[in-house]
Parts: sequence; structure tokens; C-alpha cells
Amino acid sequence: MASDKTNVMRLLDGKRVPYTVHDYSHTSAISGAEVAEALGEDPDRVFKTLVTRGAGGEHYVFMIPVLCELDLRKAARAVGEKSVEMVKSKELLPLTGYIHGGCSPIGMKKRFTTVIDETAGLFDRIFFSAGKIGWQVETTLDGLGELVEFTLADITE
Repeated sequence: MASDKTNVMRLLDGKRVPYTVHDYSHTSAISGAEVAEALGEDPDRVFKTLVTRGAGGEHYVFMIPVLCELDLRKAARAVGEKSVEMVKSKELLPLTGYIHGGCSPIGMKKRFTTVIDETAGLFDRIFFSAGKIGWQVETTLDGLGELVEFTLADITE
């Protein structure tokens, strides 16, 4: 298993953050709903990581439950922008170091302002990408906060 660790897992280990790894045996991107189903988990606890660009040119990361849609107006308000738009898939790898379907809030090439949907606060532990398609990590918000500075806000439709 040690050789199978992703950068996300190594970073969590480095901060001694307890986490659980979940492998859902897919090699290509699948929908968040399919990920939750493959894990046998409540989709409200499984979060997807979205990267946006604000009107001012800054990039922002948003984490929302897999069955939800990001409300771009609420997202812009949460980061103090006039508007935000999703970055194109082809921009993701050079910007974050991750590909579509394997984007994690932990271990991006740069630190971006990160906002997590406030519903995450309802759960002891949440799931999100381990940085590779087919892998998720489960940890607490406090654990995630050891590696990523974030705020909670109402950002879904």
C-alpha cells in the first residue's frame, strides 16, 4: 500500500492527520454520484473539488457535495468577486497538478482561496479526492484544515 500512496496521502501523513483511504476501482473520471455509489456512502458526505477563475483573474477552489451544483453567484460572493467561472478541463492540470476526476484540495501547485459548502459541517468526516481517479480520502474538516486554509459558506444551488 505504501507505494500506492498519492501525494495527498503523503501530505496527510506528514501532518499526522488521521484519514481513511477508499479505492473505488475506476481508471477514468466518473460522476460524483457514481463515486458515492461505488463507495456505498451518503452522497452528501462525498465532496467534489471545483476550480474557478474570478473576474479579477484570481483562481478559487470550491468543494461541494457531489449531487449539488455550484451556485456561481454565491461562490463569487463568498470570495468577494463580481463573478466566477469554471476553469476549462485542459487548464486544470497545468494550474493545479491534477486532472479532471482526480482533483483534490490538498497538494495543488499553488495555494488557492478555498471555500467548502457549509453542509460539510454537518458531518464528523467527509470524503474527497485523494488526488488520483479511483481514490478518495475520508477525514475530518479539522484534519483537512491542517493542510488547506478554508472557509465554510452556502455555495450551492
